[in-house]
Amino acid sequence: MNRDQVKGRAKEITGKAQKATGRALGKAGMQAKGLLKEAGGKIQKNVGDARERAKDRNEDRGVE
Repeated sequence: MNRDQVKGRAKEITGKAQKATGRALGKAGMQAKGLLKEAGGKIQKNVGDARERAKDRNEDRGVE
């Protein structure tokens, strides 16, 4: 697990919480910010996943 995977997942969780809070309070702006943070976290996590897969492939081939 790499840094992008961890940070991305944390942003995704924070965004979901912010989105839910905005929805509960009826604040569209907060809900939108949460949605953006959640999406950004998913992207960062996916980047981390891709890096991890590339690292694993290189290790399998004996490339550093």
